[in-house]
Amino acid sequence: SGVSPEIARRDEFQTLVREIAMQIAAGSPAYATREAVPADILEKEKAIYRAQMENSGKPANVLEKIIEGKLGAFFKQMPGGVLPDQESIRDPKMSVKQVLDAASKALGSPVTVTRFARLKVGEAGA
Repeated sequence: SGVSPEIARRDEFQTLVREIAMQIAAGSPAYATREAVPADILEKEKAIYRAQMENSGKPANVLEKIIEGKLGAFFKQMPGGVLPDQESIRDPKMSVKQVLDAASKALGSPVTVTRFARLKVGEAGA
């Protein structure tokens, strides 16, 4: 769902949109959300983590929590990364998710990025 026309006209929202566009241009994220990362990529990554810890002797529930933690780092560091997990180009101490959360609070309306298109001069379009 989109933001209301009243929110969309606010200067704070327009500034946020420009910042997110610059983030996408500079950060080249591969995905807009964690949920958009293909399941096969996630399963391959999880298999690597499981193999690394197979002789650790830790219980399965503990291993799953460790794997989830490692996936958090993967979302940030994978080629291109996932937009909300990237460091903000405006403030590297914040993630893009934190920037969006702060904007949501300031605007009084949830703000998320569900998709984007990044075009680069010299690359063939799909």
